[in-house]
Amino acid sequence: DNMKRLPLTRRQMLSGLSASLLLPVGLRVPSVSGSPGNPFQHGVASGDPEQSSTVLWTRLTTTAKSVECGWEVAQTPQFDNILQRGSLATGPQRDHTIKVVVAGLTPGATYYYRFRAGQHTSPTGRTRTLADGTLESLGLAVASCSNFPFGYFNAYEAIARDESVEFVLHLGDYLYEYGPDGYGGGIGAQLGRQHNPPREMVSLADYRQRHAQYKADPQSRAMHAAHPLIPLWDDHESTNNPWLGGAENHQPAAEGSWQTRRSVSLQAWYEWMPVREPASDEDPAAYWRHFRFGDLASLVTLETRHTGRVQQIEYDISTLLEMTPASAESFLQDVVGAPGREMLSDDMQAFAAAALAESVSAKRPWRLIGNQIPIARMAAPQLAAADIDYLESRVSSDNLQRAKYFQRLGELGLPLYLDPWDGYPRAREAFYQSCREAGASDLVVLTGDSHSFWQNALYDDTGRAMGIELGTTGITSPGDFLEFGNEGARLMDDRLVASNPEILWTNGISNGYLRVHITPDQLQADFVSVSSILSHDYDTGTLRSLTVRHEGAGLSYAVAGEGTGENTP
Repeated sequence: DNMKRLPLTRRQMLSGLSASLLLPVGLRVPSVSGSPGNPFQHGVASGDPEQSSTVLWTRLTTTAKSVECGWEVAQTPQFDNILQRGSLATGPQRDHTIKVVVAGLTPGATYYYRFRAGQHTSPTGRTRTLADGTLESLGLAVASCSNFPFGYFNAYEAIARDESVEFVLHLGDYLYEYGPDGYGGGIGAQLGRQHNPPREMVSLADYRQRHAQYKADPQSRAMHAAHPLIPLWDDHESTNNPWLGGAENHQPAAEGSWQTRRSVSLQAWYEWMPVREPASDEDPAAYWRHFRFGDLASLVTLETRHTGRVQQIEYDISTLLEMTPASAESFLQDVVGAPGREMLSDDMQAFAAAALAESVSAKRPWRLIGNQIPIARMAAPQLAAADIDYLESRVSSDNLQRAKYFQRLGELGLPLYLDPWDGYPRAREAFYQSCREAGASDLVVLTGDSHSFWQNALYDDTGRAMGIELGTTGITSPGDFLEFGNEGARLMDDRLVASNPEILWTNGISNGYLRVHITPDQLQADFVSVSSILSHDYDTGTLRSLTVRHEGAGLSYAVAGEGTGENTP
């Protein structure tokens, strides 16, 4: 995320909402009240699906050194035809989490599952396997950036209630590392949603406790119970802006070894997420997948934080003031574009290329990339003097200085930020080249991290089309320009579009999720907003609907509809 790399402070302007939809038949918002001692305080979850297997997850709230937990899988939510059952023990060595890989399932089928411990039964969860062979349609919800203190997970609840969704692709920043005095802490204090433990998480116990807090949220439990999860991590699952040798938000003198912190953060992530465990001889950081949705689509997920990334470059304000357009161009070419500035590991890139080549060979029409961070070229907005005058009458002096900082970047033709792919242009071009060599120049890149919705066109350095980027906003994390108010943020969004050929539309005002519905002939993307994250009363709306089709070797797109539904003060 962008908050800590910017030199000026930020404040958030968020707002209010109302909906009363029903959860899918047979499911309910998981509740743990009314049953004293119920150990299923964190609900149930499933994920990491394949054609004949999936992962089931729960956690027992207990201090026992060893406790047995049973599980059942059925075809109906009434469990009148139990297909498989079993049991296993857990204990403090894995924070009392339970994870079962259920095999022998039918491809493309829906199942229901539950757990039992003593006299207690967990909420019922619903899961699916991946299809094999002909598949006529696929529905995905794409989520990112769920910061607990910033507000309620209304978008998670909306996803749970959305019957067009079959799988949830979570692109990372599933949780955040900050303490009560960190990012979002002020709003968290107002809402009574402050981070637990009440400090920045550094130790294994910290990470486990923070995962427990997020999983205990009722709206999070509802989403996990309703749909299987396909998760990636981004940076905040460990800490802000990590790279191979450290992280922006890690201070070794006070917080110890970076390798230790990264290791325990990944351990907690594997314990608390419904994903397959790495083998004993595998690197836990090397988490990438190829999901094959029958003959319809491939989804290739990337790892961009812990296995290949070199250190991010930071802008220096004093240097920016002295730069000329010519020296800025040299900075981009010689520093940002220097050889060796990698984003993906060699193994990651080879895996992605092989997966895309297999997808092309199998003649699946759609190739999706699960990508944590924006890949489109995003130069800072070109702000005119009149824009600064407009903002000056509406924002604080600190935020006016921030606007002038963006204006200076725009004058120099520099990227908005340098920790997304814009800070690694050689790596981006190498990735595009490997995709082309695999026969894939029709990518649909699904992106998170930025707290904004995006519709972007993608091109390589020679101007050849590589596909499109569809970006999802934050579940709760706010857009970077909201410190300028909704109208100021809208102005900044407009200037971004006007300043960047690859940015066709953006909205950094609203929270929500991206819904993608795929058929052999077209992909429809709906940018779904929630009207508030500060109240449990909310509405959902569709800001924009986009239809994507194949045209020759590439993609064409048309706006199918536009709506309102932005957050309002």
